[in-house]
Amino acid sequence: MAPNLRLIQALLLAISSLCSSSGVVAVVGVNWGTTASHPLPPPKVVELLKSNNITKVKLFDADPNALQSLSGSNIYVTVGIPNSMLRSLNSSKKAAETWVHDNLTRYFSDSQTGVRIEYIAVGNEPFLQDYGGQFDQFVVGAAINIQTALTAANLANKVRVVVPCSSDTFASESGLPSKGHFRPDINKTMIELLTFLNKHRSPFVANISPFLTYRQNKNITLGFTLFKESAHSLNDSHKTYHNSFDLTYDTLVTSLSTAGFPEMEIAVGQIGWPTDGAANATSSIAEIFMKGLTDHLHAKSGTPLRPRNPPTEIYLFSLLDEDQRSIVTGNFERHWGIFTFDGQAKYPVDFGQGLKTLVNAQNVDYLASKWCVLNNNMDLSNASASALDACSVADCSAMFPGGSCFNLTWPGNISYAFNSYYQQHDQRADSCNFGGLGLITKVDPSMENCRFSVGLQTSVSCTLHGSFLVYWILLLRAAISLCL
Repeated sequence: MAPNLRLIQALLLAISSLCSSSGVVAVVGVNWGTTASHPLPPPKVVELLKSNNITKVKLFDADPNALQSLSGSNIYVTVGIPNSMLRSLNSSKKAAETWVHDNLTRYFSDSQTGVRIEYIAVGNEPFLQDYGGQFDQFVVGAAINIQTALTAANLANKVRVVVPCSSDTFASESGLPSKGHFRPDINKTMIELLTFLNKHRSPFVANISPFLTYRQNKNITLGFTLFKESAHSLNDSHKTYHNSFDLTYDTLVTSLSTAGFPEMEIAVGQIGWPTDGAANATSSIAEIFMKGLTDHLHAKSGTPLRPRNPPTEIYLFSLLDEDQRSIVTGNFERHWGIFTFDGQAKYPVDFGQGLKTLVNAQNVDYLASKWCVLNNNMDLSNASASALDACSVADCSAMFPGGSCFNLTWPGNISYAFNSYYQQHDQRADSCNFGGLGLITKVDPSMENCRFSVGLQTSVSCTLHGSFLVYWILLLRAAISLCL
């Protein structure tokens, strides 16, 4: 046999061996949410992504400022369509064509000059049980119309349509993956969706939250959720589970198989760990979780039902803290960020690029180094009521049980509420009045782990939805009473 032929055979054998003994490494991206009163400017966010070698980002909308900033970045982008648009997109092909033109065609490029859009996410968790089925009937129709619009724009072979689904779309009453199935109330719709995804070779995108699973399931331990080797394992049909992620993932695998799609590709649209606002929501625990997750992914071991076949893509949740996210589920909802609201890293993360120590946002434009605190020299009889008013608009989520500012004294609680309101309103003098109870100071009142923040220079300002007002008042009264 000729030497060159032997060499070629040896190379082919080595490649074959390599392919059979190792799976595909999941690409790790990040979600970029903007539900914030003073979001970090999009150009700064893109700088942050690039400096940390983050190659994929998932948006929840099609904000033109974000897309313009991503142009030429060579970052692969998922553009989101809000649930509120599903009805119109389902009923009108023209609306879908207009959306694709306005939010995709004008930005799209598969070169380095435009935006490298690879997915359109039709809705975000539209089948969530808390929505009461209000979007269910519109999802598949909206996805079909967007797909048709992509075809008309000659982009169907370049951009895929997906529908990010919450983990409550599938379940297992026994808690065992082998008993997984889609919820009966949406099973028919899910089969329609899966048929559509399979036809167009799109992955099933699942949002997985081990933190919520741990909080809601008394049979799941913290160690099992954090990929601890010492955690007690769970056995199911001769399969052994060592962590919560594999348990949830394989419940989905069984659900897909039961629905008739055993080989469907899976991507994880959201997964993360909050760092404030609840017990076990800390930066140190988040770091443990993220390290366990990324080590597990980089090991390419897959899960018991899909060995050596991990999810093809996984998007960490989230890039930045968002002080205007709904806190109906819990105060931790505003603290999912790997970075603080101003782009400062909370803990190291390995995005698969060999870079673990994260690079902070540079040259951030802050407001002046001023804070609003309680004036102790005044009559304080109305101070609690004023703090309630402040927190009905501002973000006081760190003040409640498990939060980084929970152990403040009563005056400290009031000052934190005042300052949050003051920063959110761009440090206007009248936003630190509170009937004469507010005092502007240049001395940073932060203490231990409780940060009294200084806002960012931005004209964006918004308020909480009124439906959360009563919730906030009840929580703040509870927090204040604990400190009396």
